[in-house]
This record gives sequence, structure tokens and C-alpha cells, in this order.
Amino acid sequence: MIEKDHKQIFIGIDDTDNEESRGTGFHSRELAHLLENSGHAIVDGITRHQLFVHSLIRYTSQNSSACIGLLTDDIPLITEICEQYLMKNSAPGSDAGLCISTVTKVTEPIIIWGHSAKDTILDMKGAIRMAKDKDIYLRGFTGNHEGIIGALAAVGLRADGNDGRFIWRKGRKELRELSPGIISAEKLIEELELEAIASRNGQQPEPSDRIYINEWVRPILKNHKAVLIADKTNNTHEYEWKLTSKEIIRSIS
Repeated sequence: MIEKDHKQIFIGIDDTDNEESRGTGFHSRELAHLLENSGHAIVDGITRHQLFVHSLIRYTSQNSSACIGLLTDDIPLITEICEQYLMKNSAPGSDAGLCISTVTKVTEPIIIWGHSAKDTILDMKGAIRMAKDKDIYLRGFTGNHEGIIGALAAVGLRADGNDGRFIWRKGRKELRELSPGIISAEKLIEELELEAIASRNGQQPEPSDRIYINEWVRPILKNHKAVLIADKTNNTHEYEWKLTSKEIIRSIS
């Protein structure tokens, strides 16, 4: 049971997979469920962060990392659960990395590091030096441990609050459980515990406005909030809004 002394922490993981295995997104969701089942964590959500794609960087498919945001009253226990999960479940040939930090320790240098990982080739020595300087937990588990670079970057990007998209969101329904169809803005916000639904230019639907949801529901992280991006339509007979396409959401998150 989490009491008043709980702390908000970020858990970054990267490079847990190989070409045949389930990806880091899958592992982050499985790990989040384990953490919640411990009775000492309340998971807010999991974000995916796109990192630099370059021929000199080793990655499995898309070079993305994941960050789990949660509240906990027992950081040592949470750390142990994460370590055991990655040691047991990281795929052969992977270079799994884990970063764990309270939100207060993720200062501007870590955020800058995270953004640099989106367009720059970084190295493990820099990641280790940065984490040590800020007293942030950073550890590799398999292969050559290169996943620590992306794990640290994921924590920095999540803390910045304006990068990535949610691949799991705490709510009455999981993102993957929503079927295509029409739902009111008010109901959709309630089901997914969203902070907002908005267009790319900031326009927001009325609570009673109808929204057509497709098969790919992914809120983005914007100003530290989970915001579902939608487009206003002229098809007011059936619905006033529709979710923005997968391709556009991928390009802006």
C-alpha cells in the first residue's frame, strides 16, 4: 500500500530484444504489470521515445526506448524487480540497459542528453559519466550494455515532457483494448484518463463532440500531459472529430 512518502520515479529501458523476440515496448508493459502487482507501485503510463537512426548505431528495428512513469514507496524493491525481469527476459543477443531515477534528479543536463540521443551518436562512457554525476542508477545487463544510452535518454525525454507517445496508459481501458468506432470526447477522456484531446494547433472538442477512433490509439506526451491528437472534420452528421492518422502521430512523436 503506497503511503504519503511515495516518490515519483522514471524507469528507462532499452535494447531488450533481438530480431526474433518481442520488442522493448512489450517488455516495458510486462514489467509495468509486475511492478503494480508488487503492491508498491502505481504506474501512470509508458512512453516510447524515438532515438537516432544511423548506420553506426546498433539497434534491432527502430531504435526506440521506453520509459515507465510511476509512484512508489519502495525504490529498492522496484529496482530489484526491474533487475530480475531484465536478467530473465532480455533476449539473446540484446544489449539491455536500465535507468532508474526520481524525477527530482533528472535535471537539465539529463534532458539535454536525451534530446542529443535523437540526432547524435552518443557513447556508453558519456552515459555512465552523466549518471554518476547526477547519482542516477544506470546498469547494463546483456551483451555489451549499450542499451544504457537509450535507457538514460528515455528518462531525460520523459522528464522534459514533450517527446514520445504513450504505448500504455492507466485507465479503465488499455489503449489496445479500444475498438474502432465513435465515442464522445468526454467518454474517451474518462476511459483513458487523458488530460486532453486536441488538434495539432491546440483546438479542443466539446465534451459532447463525437470522435471516430481508428485501430491505433496513441496519446502523445505534450507539456507533461497525455494528449490524444484528433482532427476536426466536416462530417458532422456522424462525428465531429477523428483521430489523427498513425503516420502523422509517428512523425510528431
